[in-house]
Amino acid sequence: MRVVDEELNQIIHRARRGDKEAFAQLVKRYKGHVYRYAAGMLGDRMDAEDVSQEAFIKVYYSLSGLDNAYAFSSWIIRIVSNLCKDRLKKRAKEQRLRDEPDETIADQHLPDPLEKLSIEEAMARLTVDHREILLLHEVQGYRYEEIADILEVPLGTVKSRLFAARMALRKELGKEDRG
Repeated sequence: MRVVDEELNQIIHRARRGDKEAFAQLVKRYKGHVYRYAAGMLGDRMDAEDVSQEAFIKVYYSLSGLDNAYAFSSWIIRIVSNLCKDRLKKRAKEQRLRDEPDETIADQHLPDPLEKLSIEEAMARLTVDHREILLLHEVQGYRYEEIADILEVPLGTVKSRLFAARMALRKELGKEDRG
C-alpha cells in the first residue's frame, strides 16, 4: 500500500511540473472513481461525463495548489462534489423557471403512491447532503475521517448526517413496501 502511495506521489509531482503523460496517468487512475461519484450525485450519465471532464480540467489547472499530494483522492472528490452541487443548483433553478403554477393540473412532483422505487430512484429523492454522504461512505468506501476532510465538516457531523441519510433512504424505500 505504501509503495502505491509513493508511486502516486511521484506521478503527482511529475504532473505538477507539466508532465502531460503523468497527468494522463492520474486521469486514467481516477476517471472511474470520479465518474461513479458524479453519476451517483447527478443520476444522469451525460451530466456525470460533463462534470468528470470539468473536474479533470480544474485539477489540471489547480494541481500546483494541492498542499499534500497524499490527500489527492480527497481533494479531487471535493472538486467533483462542488461541481455536482453547482450542477444540481442549476438544474433546480431551470426547473423552477420552467414550472408555471397551474392549479388545475395535479402536481407532477408528488410521488405516485403505487410507484416502485429502485435504490437509484430512492437516492435521487434524497437531499444533496444525504446523497453525497451515502455515496462517499457506502459506495466509494471512504472512512468517516476522510469524509470529514472532503466535506470540510466535523467528524460528528459526518456521523449524524450519515445516520440521517440512512433513515431518509430507508423511508424512501419503505414507501415501496406500502405502495
